[in-house]
Amino acid sequence: MKLGTQVLRFGVAGVAGLLVDLAVLELALRAGMNPYAGRAASFLCAVLATWQINRRYTFHPAGISLWTEWWRYLLAMSGGGAVNFATYSAIVWTFPNVPHITSWGVCAGSLAGMAVNFVGARWFVFQR
Repeated sequence: MKLGTQVLRFGVAGVAGLLVDLAVLELALRAGMNPYAGRAASFLCAVLATWQINRRYTFHPAGISLWTEWWRYLLAMSGGGAVNFATYSAIVWTFPNVPHITSWGVCAGSLAGMAVNFVGARWFVFQR
């Protein structure tokens, strides 16, 4: 599959992951979690969702055990996740009284971490 097609599909998977991230964060906040713990939980759910989409539609399964592939994917997403969480945290901390700031932070963080995540998925997890 061509690189451009992979980037496009990775972006579509990212949008699906963003929706999961936003939904789980909202549920976590309503359940009483603080914005940072809630974001950690929502990020893990988003990574699980994007892994399933990316392994089926963006890349081909890595040819290793599912368990190993998951842990490699989670590790690969951790770099982009760090960028993502730092961006989110900076926005939430800087603008605490802005309505829906957690949602804006999730969106900005997702964009910030996307390139790092694509490189990790393509060249570390699925190695194409």
